[in-house]
Amino acid sequence: MRKLVLLVLVLLAVAAPAFAQEATAPAAPPDPAAVTLTEVASGFTRPLYLTNAGDGSGRLFVVEQVGLIWIVEDGSRVETPFLDVSTLISRDALSLGGYSERGLLGLAFHPDYAENGLFFINYTDASGDTVVARYGVSADNANAADPNSAVIILTEDQPYANHNGGHMAFGHDGYLYIAMGDGGSGGDPENRAQNLTTRLGKILRINVDADTYDVPRDNPFIGQENTAPEIWAYGLRNPWRFSFDALTDDLYIADVGQNQYEEVNFQPAASAGGENYGWRVYEGAHRYTDQEIPGTVFPVAEYAHNQGVSITGGYVYRGEQIPSLQGVYLYADWGSGTIWWLYRAEAGEWQYNPFITNSGRNVSSFGVDEQNELYIVDYSGGIYRFDPAS
Repeated sequence: MRKLVLLVLVLLAVAAPAFAQEATAPAAPPDPAAVTLTEVASGFTRPLYLTNAGDGSGRLFVVEQVGLIWIVEDGSRVETPFLDVSTLISRDALSLGGYSERGLLGLAFHPDYAENGLFFINYTDASGDTVVARYGVSADNANAADPNSAVIILTEDQPYANHNGGHMAFGHDGYLYIAMGDGGSGGDPENRAQNLTTRLGKILRINVDADTYDVPRDNPFIGQENTAPEIWAYGLRNPWRFSFDALTDDLYIADVGQNQYEEVNFQPAASAGGENYGWRVYEGAHRYTDQEIPGTVFPVAEYAHNQGVSITGGYVYRGEQIPSLQGVYLYADWGSGTIWWLYRAEAGEWQYNPFITNSGRNVSSFGVDEQNELYIVDYSGGIYRFDPAS
């Protein structure tokens, strides 16, 4: 009997997911002199995101707002795009002379992509509405998606042209998390971020291992009347990139402010979801309206518009090339090019400050490769990797 118990314990230990580990705080704030930004690819048109497929290939996938996904392999861009959905997206995203928050906005590879070849994209369609679709890789070309494999997973009407959100990522729980902006205009005029009947102004959490999707049984609002069951967290204005710490599974959400403050929100790995991050009652930790709401979770970091104009969320560094960045969350301001650092000290207090103040880049996104090395995406067309300074 004792041997059987020991065998069960061993099997449980093997089957247990390797996440939510304890992490130590960095010994000191990171030194910008220890880091350099190395260009690894260029020539992209309005690039908005970079990720990897987690399939051992070492390839990088670059998302362009205009509807193309490119592969960077062995330091070079593959000649033809991995996927072209430019005919599906909002026309104003294709205009190179004007500003748009629409287009191809998100990409997430299934955790079992190496076996099933499935991935998901998030775009605004010709009507300006959000579409989340599933695609599969081509059966005879690993560097090309099958354009005929599309399955629409989820759609959402967008009342205005801005604040589409668009980011997606899989958590270590295997579920797909989706960022939805508040629907746009200014000041969330219909108060959608605080309205649990709509998916706008939220982070959604769904199980995509179904014909389309299922709602996980442990989602915080499932079974409640007059609530959208997909909601995982709410009170967000326009979350522009969120990420899970690859070591601890903690969730970091960068939320673009209205006209005064940009913010970073935090959700610990042990959370059961349901956090209210305060918008539109609060912009950052500051009152925006006089509405009363209970239980607001305030940001762990913010900066005012005398230091920038629009936040771009990043990642907690878990690579090996720059030890001084280990455990540090890096994020940026799109307008000023400032890259910020953030971490929680041993005493529990959050520390943050500008890290690189003169990057000279319009940082539209961060990304990581299969080794968790960190990159930034410059909206002007370049991809840069964080490397140790020589």
